[in-house]
Amino acid sequence: MNLSSVIVIPRPDRVDQVLGLLGQQPGVEVALVSPEGKIIVTIETDGDQETVQTYEAISLMDGVMSASMVYHRKEDEPDVELSVAAPC
Repeated sequence: MNLSSVIVIPRPDRVDQVLGLLGQQPGVEVALVSPEGKIIVTIETDGDQETVQTYEAISLMDGVMSASMVYHRKEDEPDVELSVAAPC
């Protein structure tokens, strides 16, 4: 699983439009909108390629002036081994 955060700077007259577009992206959640219109989003995906594709989609959204990834963490799925205890 990948977890990233991105600061999105929309055009001042397009903040609501960009928020709507962000809400349509799978794995994207709006965490905060500043009074100036800066938007902080989190991206949660299953892999690196999905993360890159989502980030690029955000960067290319109509009304987005810039998008900067400020945090990224990749967590490996824990290996879970189930064992059956032998009777004593």
